[in-house]
Amino acid sequence: MTDMTENAANPPQADPVIEALALGKRVSNGDQPLTILHQIDLQVTAGEAVAIVGSSGSGKSTLLGLLAGLDQPSAGSVRLAGQNLAELDEDALAALRGRLLGFVFQSFQLMPSMTALENVMLPLELAGHDPEQARQSAREMLARVGLSARSNHYPKHLSGGEQQRVALARAFAPRPQLLLADEPTGNLDADTGAAIIELMFAMNAEQGTTLLLVTHDEALARRCDRTLRLVNGQLLND
Repeated sequence: MTDMTENAANPPQADPVIEALALGKRVSNGDQPLTILHQIDLQVTAGEAVAIVGSSGSGKSTLLGLLAGLDQPSAGSVRLAGQNLAELDEDALAALRGRLLGFVFQSFQLMPSMTALENVMLPLELAGHDPEQARQSAREMLARVGLSARSNHYPKHLSGGEQQRVALARAFAPRPQLLLADEPTGNLDADTGAAIIELMFAMNAEQGTTLLLVTHDEALARRCDRTLRLVNGQLLND
């Protein structure tokens, strides 16, 4: 492991898909500010799979939220496909995320009032796809994750593993440039989690998507090209 004072990411030569420069996050903790992230430098290039690992409460999910433009940093900047997120209003941020990003969450984040098929169709429809085209693409993605027979089921009637497969189908349906995954196996048993990992990496390879995930699962991290660790608010090479 590198010295604690060194920056974590060794910048690749190609243009980064996503880049953080001196990124920091502080929150109020009574009378004293609490530093969650400090001077984070990170570059991820096209086609890379990068894992960020750390203990519970280390700020992994906070970092992912900042990189996705879902939260505002206290310092530094984030560039997604060369675009400084701080320069965009909420509508432009949403449009950029819809065009470039896919998300997989620990808690699945499926819409409970929508069927599996409708959940997978949602990002396609938001991106302006023709409804029938979106429906056909969603059916194909559900078939890819082995859930054709469950397409008309609501999330409450699906197991955790099935819900996460729907979430994978939804994330990959728009063919994003970058997939962000937040503890994608955190709510699954070991066997189901292993199956989800295999499926995620297989689909990632098929589409040539760049993958950035946060996890405490060392086995999952080892599947990636690089592993970075969050320690005391700083990002370090493994």
